[in-house]
Amino acid sequence: MGLPDFAPLIFLSLIAGSVARPLYPLPSKAGNDNRQPLQTSRAYNIAHRGSNGEIPEETAAAYMRAIDEGADFIETDISSTKDGVLICFHDVTLDETTDIAEHKEFRNRKRTYEVQGFNITGFFTVDFTLEELKTLRVKQRYSFRDQQYNGKFQIITFEEFIAIALDAPRVVGIYPEIKSPVFVNQHVKWPGSKKFEDEFVQTLKKYGYGGSYMSKNWSKQPVFIQSFAPTSLVYISNMTDSPKIFLIDDVTIPTQDTNQSYWEITSDAYLDFIKDYVVGIGPWKDTIVPVVNNYLQTPTDLVARTHARNLQVHPYTFRSENSFLHYDFHQDPFMEYDYWINKIGVDGLFTDFTGSLHNYQELASPLHEDDRDDKKSSGLLHKIALLVSPFSKSRV
Repeated sequence: MGLPDFAPLIFLSLIAGSVARPLYPLPSKAGNDNRQPLQTSRAYNIAHRGSNGEIPEETAAAYMRAIDEGADFIETDISSTKDGVLICFHDVTLDETTDIAEHKEFRNRKRTYEVQGFNITGFFTVDFTLEELKTLRVKQRYSFRDQQYNGKFQIITFEEFIAIALDAPRVVGIYPEIKSPVFVNQHVKWPGSKKFEDEFVQTLKKYGYGGSYMSKNWSKQPVFIQSFAPTSLVYISNMTDSPKIFLIDDVTIPTQDTNQSYWEITSDAYLDFIKDYVVGIGPWKDTIVPVVNNYLQTPTDLVARTHARNLQVHPYTFRSENSFLHYDFHQDPFMEYDYWINKIGVDGLFTDFTGSLHNYQELASPLHEDDRDDKKSSGLLHKIALLVSPFSKSRV
């Protein structure tokens, strides 16, 4: 697929690489009542940092591509600049996914900070203004992925990210993460003693995001707010009723703000506590189904216990390359989607390859009413999906 109809001019302007903010406009004032609504009948297709399997992560082009490929939600990580502007960027440092090393004017900005108990050295986003960050260009994180777009796109702001979703030709949800809030609040100060979380929620409200899960307001502008920091989710619960997702890391990594273990935060007692603040959890998928020597083991009961509390489960991250697929799936991402959606029963999937997941779901569980109601037809399409998937990998 090509980029959507609304994107060509913007795409070219981004490639041009001007120092100023990209020409992509902030959200238009046009009504969106006539747009195709968000689907809610099957697991959510969550574009992890955009369609970053194809285009460098967290860029406008990656998000546009994901929308074009059928994403239900576009996911992003929200951090901050030195001057308090919220940006879409995953790492606390710029080293791995930008060309910061080529900018001699910033050579003296390298620092060592403690982040979640570890000393990290590099060029930190919190030490640069937005104007300075806009001079950088983003590159692909993984060397085995397409490198042709390296150096063509800028870091974008949270507002620019919102603009892409609101001006999409159909209703597309956003899935922003309050990223490393403890670290950001240590290094960035906003007027009036505001915190990172305050600025984050204020931005969402500014563009009309609000409303409980599946409410009328939410359905018009869907959003899930996510964080690995439970205190951030509890803090903003008094500021917004937008649905929240508690992210859960590997079993070896404690929470970044409360220093709780994986076993504590997945206990029945903790799920009973957190359910008052969130609508679901987002665990790393290998904690739901343990893996030994790249083979799946017996699934845990985490999904069942979470569903018993009427909470959703959105695991991460699904990647279609053979290096990420467990041996059980025989180099076939469609088999992996089938396993997680139909056997494990998850409610959404964070994926680097939005188009691949969308193609699988259109074949296995199409949204057309006739197909949805006809179980035989749906079953046949599901079998066809598994048969044709080996020939689909070239499009992933």
